[in-house]
Amino acid sequence: MSFTDHLRELRTRLLISLGSLGVLAVALFWPSQFIIIGLKNLYLPTIELNAFGPTDVIGAEFKFSLYGAIVLGLPIMLYQMWMFIVPAFHPRTRRIVYAYTLPSILLAAAGIAFCHFFIIRRVLGALLAMTAGIAKTTFGIDATLNLILLLFLAFALIFQTPVVMLALARIGIINVGMLRTYRRYAAMGILLLGGIAAPDASPMTMLLLAAPMYALYEASIWIIAFFEKSWRATS
Repeated sequence: MSFTDHLRELRTRLLISLGSLGVLAVALFWPSQFIIIGLKNLYLPTIELNAFGPTDVIGAEFKFSLYGAIVLGLPIMLYQMWMFIVPAFHPRTRRIVYAYTLPSILLAAAGIAFCHFFIIRRVLGALLAMTAGIAKTTFGIDATLNLILLLFLAFALIFQTPVVMLALARIGIINVGMLRTYRRYAAMGILLLGGIAAPDASPMTMLLLAAPMYALYEASIWIIAFFEKSWRATS
């Protein structure tokens, strides 16, 4: 294919991806009002959310619709991206991507579940306690919803660590020896990320964020070590 043909194909793939996001966002816009109420009653049952402007509620519903469309449309976007770049990959590398698709989806669901059961209520509880000691609790709907959605998204991405590291190891970019050598640096980096990501800046929240990241890092080492033997046998 010529360079112009590649650009045309890229444009087609982008239009399909953006069109899919648009359709999903429109479909989610009407039920978003009920889902937002459900999230509020689930995580902040005693708090009244406020709109500080005439467009705050519509903005929150639009933001939820967009975030939901990105999550639901991720398989479509990944497929379009993969179909564009797949000619440049070796057939064995293509099979790697296909084999890791289902584990990636399951890990994303596990990350969302972990956030629901162990993170959101603790983070919101700590923030409520800090707020009550200084100011009157008056939460805006847009900022509150944004915090909840970002926490869900963060843990869905954090739980992708084993799949990403296993794929990188299969391609040959990293290996078990490298991961074990830089284990201390990884732990320091993860603690730093946990401190930056903790919305209330408390040590407890920082550990709640950093602990699963480091546990997934260690689990990735064991998983890669297990598969490296079979990779050597087939190479």
